[in-house]
Amino acid sequence: MIKIISEIGINHNGDLNLAKKMIQESKNFGADLVKFQKRDLDLVYSKEVLDQKRESPWGNTNRDQKKGLEFGKKEYDKINEFCKKIKIKWFASAWDLKSLDFLKNYNLEYNKIASAMIIDLKFLEEVAKEKKYTFISTGMSNMENIKKAVEIFRKYNCPFELMHCISAYPFEDRKANLNLISVLRQSFKCDVGYSGHEKGGVAISCAAAALGITSLERHFTLDRTMYGSDQAASLTARGFKILVESVRKIELALKGSTTKKILDIEESVAKKLRAHIK
Repeated sequence: MIKIISEIGINHNGDLNLAKKMIQESKNFGADLVKFQKRDLDLVYSKEVLDQKRESPWGNTNRDQKKGLEFGKKEYDKINEFCKKIKIKWFASAWDLKSLDFLKNYNLEYNKIASAMIIDLKFLEEVAKEKKYTFISTGMSNMENIKKAVEIFRKYNCPFELMHCISAYPFEDRKANLNLISVLRQSFKCDVGYSGHEKGGVAISCAAAALGITSLERHFTLDRTMYGSDQAASLTARGFKILVESVRKIELALKGSTTKKILDIEESVAKKLRAHIK
């Protein structure tokens, strides 16, 4: 069964109550997992970048904005407690080694390699050493980048799957390039998922499901008009519910025999419609 991941990411806008509401909604519409993002700002960004001017609800610099979007131990303790209470699993993509170490506090079942991190080989090694099932996004990368990542995870015998991904927020439908799902599967002999950032709708994600993906991640928001760079590429609860229902129907439709024969549900119809044929 396709693992459906509700990517809350930073769409909670630093509001724990909003995050908890998003977790509950994710549970309600049938997501299997919810995901967040964890960064140490001073490790991920330079001082020059953090000091740049940027107007946001939290201040007028990049640092103000990014700090406002980050959860710390207090918030993640509450998230961990809430997810256990409503029985949904959570995990997060760490963007640096300090954040990876921080997430060990919660004994999470999964890791996620963000597309930005796939070229950081030292980081990949530390993730692979944990031997947790890892989703590896492949946006902003080429086949050589992916090959090196796969080699590291196989070196440490760490279970993983690749995720076809286009790192634009959002992107036009014609840029989805879903043919790469089968290319990645054949090239690296592994399971392949899809991390989608398409603008609205579920058609592309459903097409990916029909191509045999093993995981499907979409960003989730309660309101696409909210502040944030990921909101436009996110699904609302209504959209996510449609997606989950559609994917589960696709999975059912893809089951069955590969032998072409007259089915029992066709026999009476065949008898009726072919009665005139002697």
